[in-house]
Amino acid sequence: MIRAALFDLDGTLNNTLDDIADAMNWALAKNGLPEWPVDRYRYMVGNGARKLSERAVGNRKDLVNAVHRDYQARYETHNLVKTQPYPGIPELLRALAEQGLQLCVLSNKPDADTRHVIAHFFPDIPFAIVRGQKEGVPLKPNPTAALQIASELGLSPSDFVYLGDTSVDMECAGNAGMLPVGVLWGFRDEKELRESGAKWILSRPSELLTHLKEEKTMV
Repeated sequence: MIRAALFDLDGTLNNTLDDIADAMNWALAKNGLPEWPVDRYRYMVGNGARKLSERAVGNRKDLVNAVHRDYQARYETHNLVKTQPYPGIPELLRALAEQGLQLCVLSNKPDADTRHVIAHFFPDIPFAIVRGQKEGVPLKPNPTAALQIASELGLSPSDFVYLGDTSVDMECAGNAGMLPVGVLWGFRDEKELRESGAKWILSRPSELLTHLKEEKTMV
């Protein structure tokens, strides 16, 4: 029986790509480096801000620390400029809450940024836990943070569906023993999601409700 839903943030709940790209391009330009087209960031994000910075600087590894610092400073104050929830996401979250599911967010985005974005866009959603990158906790796809969330709620990992848009999320879900659900409205494609372990693939948020209803009927 599914009792909880764990969501990735970037590319799953919200389309954050433009704000991420704008902040990183600002940091790159400040450090004399070329900017990237927004669409290229689809394959740079997913593993946290540090890894994003490493990818963005190319062979200028001597500038990773400066770019990372500048990106963080810029993004912290510019993460609500173009970001918006994907169509159907607020309705899905409300429907799941009405059905009694515990709702959680786990992002590789820094914890303060994760909480800020979620609080702004979903003030009426009763999330049980909202968590981003924290010092001393490994990033996804390591399952540590996901397992901590399950433990804090007193639930088994098998009680969770885990929605994400990248291989990082599908691998994290599998590593944690949660049901991996890939979403096609995010940053990556179906091939990547299936190859990394997605059990369900969603084209629209409302399709999750159909899957859960079918799952409940089978139990």
